[in-house]
Amino acid sequence: MVDGNATVQGSEMVNGNEMVEANVMVHGNEMVGANAMVHGNEEMAQGNGMVHGNNDMVQGGEMIHDNEIIHGNEMVSVDVMVHGNELVNVEVTTPTTLRRRRKKSLVWEHFTIEAMPGGCSRACCNLCKQTFAYSSGSKIAGTSHLKRHITLGSCPMLKSEDRKLQLTSVPGTDNEGEGTAERPRPAKRRYNYTGYANTTFDQDRSCSYLAKMIILHDYPLHIVQQQAFTAFIESLQPRFRVVDVDAIEGEVYSVYQKERENLLQAFNTMPGRISLIIGLWTTSQTLGYVSVAGQFIDTDWKLHRRMLNFMMVSSPHSENALSEAISASLADWNMKDRLFTITLDNDCSSHDIYSANLRDYLSNKNTLMLKGQLFVVRCYAHILNAVAQDVIASIHGIIYNIRESIKFIKASPFREEKFAEIALQLEIPSTKTLCLDVTTQWNTTYLMLLAALDYRQAFTTLETCDDNYNEAPSAEDWKKLEAACNYLKLLYDSAHSIMAAANPTSNIFFHEAWKLQLELSNAIAHEDPVFSTIAKDMHERFDKYWKDCNLVLAIAVVMDPRFKMKLIEFSYSKIYGVEAAKYVKVVDDAVHELYKEYIAQPLPLTPAFLEQGEANKTAPTGENNAQVTPPSTGDGLLDFDMYLSEIAVSQTTKCELEQYLEEALTPRIQEFDILDWWKLNTLKFPTLSKMARDILAIPMSMVSSGSSIFSAAATGSRILDDYRSSLRPETVEAIFCAKDWLQYAPAVPEAPSTALVKVET
Repeated sequence: MVDGNATVQGSEMVNGNEMVEANVMVHGNEMVGANAMVHGNEEMAQGNGMVHGNNDMVQGGEMIHDNEIIHGNEMVSVDVMVHGNELVNVEVTTPTTLRRRRKKSLVWEHFTIEAMPGGCSRACCNLCKQTFAYSSGSKIAGTSHLKRHITLGSCPMLKSEDRKLQLTSVPGTDNEGEGTAERPRPAKRRYNYTGYANTTFDQDRSCSYLAKMIILHDYPLHIVQQQAFTAFIESLQPRFRVVDVDAIEGEVYSVYQKERENLLQAFNTMPGRISLIIGLWTTSQTLGYVSVAGQFIDTDWKLHRRMLNFMMVSSPHSENALSEAISASLADWNMKDRLFTITLDNDCSSHDIYSANLRDYLSNKNTLMLKGQLFVVRCYAHILNAVAQDVIASIHGIIYNIRESIKFIKASPFREEKFAEIALQLEIPSTKTLCLDVTTQWNTTYLMLLAALDYRQAFTTLETCDDNYNEAPSAEDWKKLEAACNYLKLLYDSAHSIMAAANPTSNIFFHEAWKLQLELSNAIAHEDPVFSTIAKDMHERFDKYWKDCNLVLAIAVVMDPRFKMKLIEFSYSKIYGVEAAKYVKVVDDAVHELYKEYIAQPLPLTPAFLEQGEANKTAPTGENNAQVTPPSTGDGLLDFDMYLSEIAVSQTTKCELEQYLEEALTPRIQEFDILDWWKLNTLKFPTLSKMARDILAIPMSMVSSGSSIFSAAATGSRILDDYRSSLRPETVEAIFCAKDWLQYAPAVPEAPSTALVKVET
């Protein structure tokens, strides 16, 4: 466009010495892109803004002046622009037809524009026929309110028909859904809604999450029929159809099957053997359940424990029930040739029966390592609880008095203040707080008795100055209580050491067991009969555990490079005295015999290890190199050369076990990780590392890492509630197993933010 007698050529306008191309307008000596700025007496217009002054309106890529439209590079007007103080007259040729751009927003798949009197138009929903404002003359209302009508379920027809819509924002469209596909636009900032309004509702996916919630939080299946729950779901997502009990039971089983397939794939790459943990469950009926969990170390030397089966049996405490359950579980998971040990959580009286029966039954179907000497392991947490309960039972009368005394003091603030004053007068330095115990957790009983011991004088003084209180223990009772607390401390500290371990590998249990065995053996000879009597009862029960399990405990600690056989020699000399060498030899012989079995009966390599095995075959070995006799130098010392060759052969032919035992002990540091050590030394000890992998994975305690071992319910026979007992056995198994597996499943992705996010388009 040229000032004065201006002409328009093509799509260009020349103002002064400047040029306008495409959507670029040049004012004076400035260039303004598209919908950006009008200088002079004009005001800013951006997006759908207004240009005031000469009543010019800019919308999208269009300019309207005096009810006339400028499309793209076409202008239809006279006296269109004022540049500075100059008037520009433009003569152009008007195109014969004006083409309206196609609407691109997906919202128009569900709305139709209807013309209204007065030049207005409204958008009518194709489903519910409700109308919404769209345009009033030259003003367009946009489509955001139309999208909300569809995506947020406001449409009554969508609620009833549960229609699934997919509405997503289309890049390059403006608010009224009209795009400019054929013309590039400069970058601009917009606000996009990134919440659930733009997501697709999925009934099946929601049902799956509902089933997982029921599994993980122990909700009953009939929660889907509870009125409050259905009302809550309706308020969250009206389009979600709450299923019935049978359907959610099927969904729970589907979750179980999917997670089971994932675990089967993990077992296919498991390089070593698996050890089982057997739990017993009873019901109010004559039936019972047997839980079977497996513990193993994976290819990355990480310790895992997973529930395998939860099977109903006619009587869980019968001999054949356990054997059949274990055999069925091994067949179910294709592990008949990979069983290493089993850990039982039953009481001591029936343990020998189970051990003999299981060895005889399973040895006929599986090859047991070391002739079954390591096959049955007794739970260490259970023996601690059993011994602690024996101690508590021996002083149950005194414990009753302590509980009643604490109840009396806590009955009123006045009594508490009075007791505190007595303790202050007696200058008792204790800072412990008197509190009642939880009868099912013996550690709380121990802490209650420990605090009461500190205030023994205060209890006695309170009895003399308060006629209503007469529960104070006698001097003899306090002595028995002191002896009991002295031995309970050994059990309490041992339990805490086990629970503190991040990876409860089998090697850590020997340290606790041998020290406890030594303490109780020495306590029998205590000069005070009160102490010796309690110690004798404790030692009698724990000594049986030590005799049954000290071999497997010892072999496990030999696999610890910080101790090897040295700790066995040291600890046995403390326990057995002059007879220690005999017991040390038993452990040494068992370790060597077990190593020979690993050489003679290797497990088939998993696919992940086949390639590594082939590489080892082609690699030259030090043993083959050593057998080559060095050439003689001609100095007449050929016999000496042969002697050196024989020494080299004898040194290199030492087995991995002998090399491992002869090497110096690894320094004992707090950050030491035994699994990492074996992972780094796998190539150095290929066969011994396989043996170590299986031994370190033996579950010496049936209580999982991070759980409390002080409760009798955690280690003894547990009771299945009446509700779960009423479910079908396969459903009970699905719930128990899936709950365990889902704890290790990938985390649920976070919900998208409902905030407005500024994006560049």
